[in-house]
Amino acid sequence: MQDLKWCRRATRQIAAQLRRFHIRTSASTVRRLLKKMGFSLRVNHKRLESGNRNPPPRRIRNRQFLYIARQRKRFTAQGHPIISVDAKKKEWLGKFKNPGVCWEQESQPVLDHDFPSDAVGRAIPYGIYDPGKNRGFVAVGTSHETPAFAVDVIALWWNSCGQKTYPQAQELLVLADAGGSNGVRPRAWKYHLQQQLVNAHGLKVTVCHYPPGSSKWNPIEHRLFSQISNNWSGRPLRTYETVLKYIRTTKTQTGLQVNARLLRHLYKKGEKISSQQMQQLVLTNHRTLPAWNYTLTPTAM
Repeated sequence: MQDLKWCRRATRQIAAQLRRFHIRTSASTVRRLLKKMGFSLRVNHKRLESGNRNPPPRRIRNRQFLYIARQRKRFTAQGHPIISVDAKKKEWLGKFKNPGVCWEQESQPVLDHDFPSDAVGRAIPYGIYDPGKNRGFVAVGTSHETPAFAVDVIALWWNSCGQKTYPQAQELLVLADAGGSNGVRPRAWKYHLQQQLVNAHGLKVTVCHYPPGSSKWNPIEHRLFSQISNNWSGRPLRTYETVLKYIRTTKTQTGLQVNARLLRHLYKKGEKISSQQMQQLVLTNHRTLPAWNYTLTPTAM
């Protein structure tokens, strides 16, 4: 036995190899026999978890998914808003190739290498998706993805869209991933939520994090970000205006509409939040998986 695998060989190559063993056959016969045995051309499926050496047990993951479902049901029944938040993949701007195809009379010329030095900037989209109204809001940053940036986008959404859509709302449910700028660990995420959203607007905010390695179940991933990627597929993202245009024109047959803003504020990485600042939080951890579920209450309440 050798390490050679024939799964990547063309049927004509397999037929030629078999003839070396005095087995006379043709490529069409090999193809027919492979199909008869249940073989077909397949692609890889991303079903295995990576990047987390100690993933939570399945029973813990299921418990969190069920708890999120109960929270969504409760907030919906009470008429309170629910948003799903996350950061989309960062994009270099310029004459770079963008994967995918689109209808064009001629192919657009792009650079043969994607060197950051050739970029005119970097787009950092942070999105908010309202599953109840099927509405999206994306702010495109220009510096760094930080907790302060994430909270600024949520506060911007609330000022421009949330208050108008839910004028009587006193509570907000935020569904987020367990990592990144809106993850479980960053102190700055909770601190800025308390200061810029909870205290500033008198809004009680509950945050539920999806378990590590479960970000694809976050509604924003398959209801908003995938639609944006399809809309600009195959088209070079040359400028910030190009990015904003494709985000704003993203629509679906189910009625999705997306608003987009450019956020040029400079955010610095590595912000430190002291223990004294953390004591200013009015934070209540839930009994169910308290590290992933908590509520921030305005200081005046």
